[in-house]
Amino acid sequence: MATDVIVPTLGESITEATLGQWLKQPGEAVKADEPIASLETDKVAVEVNAPTAGVLAELVASEGDTVAVGAVIARIQEGAAAQTSATPAVENRTAVGQAEAAQPPEPAAAPAVEATPAGYGNHGEAEEGGSGSQALSPSVRRAVLEHGLEASKIKGTGKDGRLTKEDVLLAAQSAPAQGRAPAAAASTSPAASVSAPAASGGRKEERVRMSRLRQTVAKRLKEAQNTAAMLTTFNDVDMSEVIAARAKYKDLFEKKHGVRLGFMGFFVKAACQALRDIPAVNGSIEGDEIVYHDYADISVAVSAPNGLVVPVIRDAQDLSVATIEKTIGDFGKRAKDGTLKMDEMKGGTFTISNGGVFGSLMSTPIINPPQSAVLGLHRIEERPVVRDGQVVVRPMMYLALSYDHRLIDGREAVTFLVALKNAIEDPTRLLIDL
Repeated sequence: MATDVIVPTLGESITEATLGQWLKQPGEAVKADEPIASLETDKVAVEVNAPTAGVLAELVASEGDTVAVGAVIARIQEGAAAQTSATPAVENRTAVGQAEAAQPPEPAAAPAVEATPAGYGNHGEAEEGGSGSQALSPSVRRAVLEHGLEASKIKGTGKDGRLTKEDVLLAAQSAPAQGRAPAAAASTSPAASVSAPAASGGRKEERVRMSRLRQTVAKRLKEAQNTAAMLTTFNDVDMSEVIAARAKYKDLFEKKHGVRLGFMGFFVKAACQALRDIPAVNGSIEGDEIVYHDYADISVAVSAPNGLVVPVIRDAQDLSVATIEKTIGDFGKRAKDGTLKMDEMKGGTFTISNGGVFGSLMSTPIINPPQSAVLGLHRIEERPVVRDGQVVVRPMMYLALSYDHRLIDGREAVTFLVALKNAIEDPTRLLIDL
């Protein structure tokens, strides 16, 4: 008996998703509740689990398809005997797949979902695990073949250790000889020999369909530019005291709380204090009304395999630095795993985005509506500054506050940044509430 696999309920107001990747292929055995596919919604990736144990008999939808909630995307043949009784549709689909594998890749390839590097915020490490026995997405498979690599020798940073295209490209750039298939073996492999790039030096292009998450991000950011009267103000901050405090207490902190002491805990606490003093920065516009919040729900940008996501630290004003660091660390790990929930990314009254982990010196971040401001953090670098009439070298960071000028005046924006700067340069202020 065949059981339909349907698209589950994805959350309030979400009626459809994009089929990002099949984790199982026709003819493979599946266990009940085992993930067999990954769906991309406007905010997160959602796994589809097998409703029953058996063999995956048929794929009704393909990677990149838009599927509605409740739609059938696959069928599972129950019972062990199904392994040898796959439906004709499975055989036809397998034959087509084999025929496609024998063809050289075209410059404009079929749409595939690309992955982006994880690790925004450097919280959580990728899990160890090989990728040799796992299904590869079309873009990853193509990259492996083009670079002559062995997938089993590349460490995957995707969910459950799966390979992303960035993993393959990084392996090809950082260690050209590592993980490459031997020349003799490559020459005897039909797929490798056919898929090898031409040595003519011709220019190539690849067309990849935008993920649903990327489409939503693009739409919302453009709407923010079209709606808000955005302006950015800058300041710089001497990180000496925070760096000294972190160096002094990081071992004791990690031993007691089980999490590393980073800089984000200090900035979230300092931001909460400044938001309390300058409530307009924590407000929002709804129609012809201004909404002021007496709480600080801080959105923190972290990187997921399919792009940036912005989970929310609820009531951050009431949390300790340790709890904030634990929360951010958990967000970072689950963003990599694709297990963040919809509710964890709703709301938020103020956003902090740390581009410094990627080496950014200065930027003008875009606000996340309906929020009215976003704080951009950047890399720390030693620069000459004047202290008490003497030129000295200090670890400095540029701060950027982008804000909606319809609600926040320049005086309020500058005052907010100065309050934040003072708290970071003298962390004792955070303890005595100055």
